[in-house]
Amino acid sequence: MSDLTKIPVTVITGFLGAGKTTLIRHLMANSGGRKLAVLVNEFGTVGVDGEILRQCADENRPDENIVELANGCICCTVADEFIPTIEALMARAQKPDHILIETSGLALPKPLLKAFDWPAIRSKITVDGVIALADAEAVAAGRFAPDVAAVDAQRQADDSLDHETPLSEVFEDQIACADLVLLSKADLAGEEGLAAARAVIEAEVPRKLPILPLTEGVIDAKVVLGLEAAAEDDLAARPSHHDGADDHEHDDFDTAVIELPEIENPASLVSAIERLAREQRILRVKGHIAVTGKPMRLLVQAVGERVRHQFDRPWGADPRRSALVVIAEHDDVDEAAIRAVLLGACEGASA
Repeated sequence: MSDLTKIPVTVITGFLGAGKTTLIRHLMANSGGRKLAVLVNEFGTVGVDGEILRQCADENRPDENIVELANGCICCTVADEFIPTIEALMARAQKPDHILIETSGLALPKPLLKAFDWPAIRSKITVDGVIALADAEAVAAGRFAPDVAAVDAQRQADDSLDHETPLSEVFEDQIACADLVLLSKADLAGEEGLAAARAVIEAEVPRKLPILPLTEGVIDAKVVLGLEAAAEDDLAARPSHHDGADDHEHDDFDTAVIELPEIENPASLVSAIERLAREQRILRVKGHIAVTGKPMRLLVQAVGERVRHQFDRPWGADPRRSALVVIAEHDDVDEAAIRAVLLGACEGASA
């Protein structure tokens, strides 16, 4: 795979019990030779067991390529978890050929698609397609989920979710964002149930979509993977009940690149980053720093006040250029103030 080729990502959405994990297990076992990575974003529930997916690990799907993001909605933790995870996958000697993302059963998929426009990753990955799973028997009966009480209990247990949004709207948002709808548990629904479920979904979708039956997660990977939808560029065709709302909007963030001189004491820089996190609500800092007398570059990575730093490799022929990328909420990005704090740390460390 060329470094200029974007790695395709398939987003798999659907309520708790719709069969997302079963589908992913099947795709992992029948990937057609693709090297897969799997990101699981189930939180506030034990609905997805990462160990179940790890049982499918092999040379094309190594254990380290199965990552659980369990600290909140994937698009709300994009700076803290999603981007670093994608960057880590891209940095591996063996990059994945395809990434599968299993969203929380109550996640709205459209905000996640917006996260793919973040500068740090938009040149590296693309949304190959959004797959929405729906329990055919439940949808035919007007329940949307096989166990509505369990789904609602999941929602009430998670403080990060909107407890007021009707489950029917969540279902409609998942369907409206999809490139392909899979009616799971088709064997239990029967032909009559499948027809009724198909009619419900066709009445909800904003555009014509393929709707296919699914039993035990079994489907040809060529049908699901390789859609080349570039969904992140097609948001207008994927309406949501939450369009125009402030929730999940990621254009409220901004980035500053701060050039710095060589430093002598990394601890002073760490203290400055911690200070910025407290005083200016800096979300994320990442970059490389030249340390006086050290042939290796210092990798700095911070999420809030959690700062990690280590020497990762020699500068070699590369110029000893110190620079940090700083991400913060738009109203909190005072680039001059950020630069002053960081430069002050460098000057103090060199004094």
